[in-house]
Amino acid sequence: MSDYAKIEKEVEGLADDIWDMATKVWEFAELGFEEEKSSAYEAGVLEKNGFKISDRGIGGLDTSWIATWGSGSPTLGLLVEFDALPGLGNDTVPTKTPAKSGNTHGHGCGHNLIGSSSIGAAIALKNHMTKEKIAGTLRVVGCPAEEYLTGKNYMAQAGAFDGLDVCLHNHPGPANTVWNFHSTAATDLLIEWHGVAAHAGATPWEGRSALHAAEIFLVAANMMREQMLPTARLHYQILDGGQAVNVIPEYAKILVRYRGPSGDNVLKYTEWLKDIAKGASLSTQTKETVTVLTAIYDCLQNDALAECMNEHMKRYFPIDFTKEEQDYAKKIQKEMGKPEDGMATEVMPMPQNIEMGGSSDVGDVSWMTPTMGAVYSSWPQHIAPHQWGCTSTNGMTIGRKAGLHASHVLAATGLDLLTKPELLKAVRAEFDERTGGKPYKSLNVLKAPPGGKMDLQHRHAYECCIHAVMEHFGIEEPAK
Repeated sequence: MSDYAKIEKEVEGLADDIWDMATKVWEFAELGFEEEKSSAYEAGVLEKNGFKISDRGIGGLDTSWIATWGSGSPTLGLLVEFDALPGLGNDTVPTKTPAKSGNTHGHGCGHNLIGSSSIGAAIALKNHMTKEKIAGTLRVVGCPAEEYLTGKNYMAQAGAFDGLDVCLHNHPGPANTVWNFHSTAATDLLIEWHGVAAHAGATPWEGRSALHAAEIFLVAANMMREQMLPTARLHYQILDGGQAVNVIPEYAKILVRYRGPSGDNVLKYTEWLKDIAKGASLSTQTKETVTVLTAIYDCLQNDALAECMNEHMKRYFPIDFTKEEQDYAKKIQKEMGKPEDGMATEVMPMPQNIEMGGSSDVGDVSWMTPTMGAVYSSWPQHIAPHQWGCTSTNGMTIGRKAGLHASHVLAATGLDLLTKPELLKAVRAEFDERTGGKPYKSLNVLKAPPGGKMDLQHRHAYECCIHAVMEHFGIEEPAK
């Protein structure tokens, strides 16, 4: 029996365990920074299978952890995510229907499958390495809050990915491919203005409007778009603009996200946005406070690693969806007004030099070590992520089949990286060429204490980010 057949058998033997993890996390459906049950459950599965859990709370994130097994080189990393999204709770039916549990959060981006697929691959590799006496170290990293773009970057600052020779991840989607495209770097800024309240009718001259400052900022920021590169993006939310129409607003708050093609570009435009905020304050005689909540790198490509993973994608795909599952997908497409083409089954050609407007904190990892991900169809074609239709399929048999295929691809790719030094050498050489040999330097302004809990400044920034997102979606904060 070939090594590929053996590792395939190991993954198949874990199929029920992989789906159990995916189902549990789908049911928990916890938001970023709050994934207590999801994080604990998946860490527990690794512990039961011989992995040692260490560095809980690394980077100041309470639900983060590192699980290790083995010894010697090379060291292979596998990334785990488990956060859900607000407002996307749904039953496992092909219509927009609330979840039976009443939980309004949902896995509309399939992070319930990300953790289970990576963990399944790690356990399969551990079992195979034990039987075949293969040297190497496996490091599985539990990463919170990817949806807030505020997880892996702080963990990277704290050393979570130091010493990795290579790293693998996975992500569900509407297609089957490898994550060999270039995403945008990004930053989130919380900008607050403080003015002076006054009666808007009787004595407006006594006030200084924080809302006017926010308005001036937005006009100027939108004018800045003409000087942005075509691949850059600018979004914002007005979080506070006053409480009463007859009172000059003494406080205003905006959450701004800027995305650019590189870390250097993000830093450059962050300074420009800070200047605009200052200019708005000077124009209105108010005072501004700018908090940089998070900053992440773009995802770096690696053709050598992508080619290896792509070959395994072609070995384990297409996914054999049943007629019932395809009909289920088509019903979702019909309800959402999309072409009724069902689920994607074939593997797309390997992406090269493709730009994408989205962002992921996987980018920070990709600038520290060669990194590649498997993307696989777990929701219908033509359906963008972060919608109820994705939550629905990620919690039923379509998600089960997709996640299991991802585990196969990760395990087989990981085996190659552990046993083929010439492959790893080529992957590392391309990484060094793309980075120019420059060491990773975090884009974060706030510093994560290595291995420790976040300080008050960190906590304030995180809580601002959490509160801003919850406020936007109208979610009540849990009682304390």
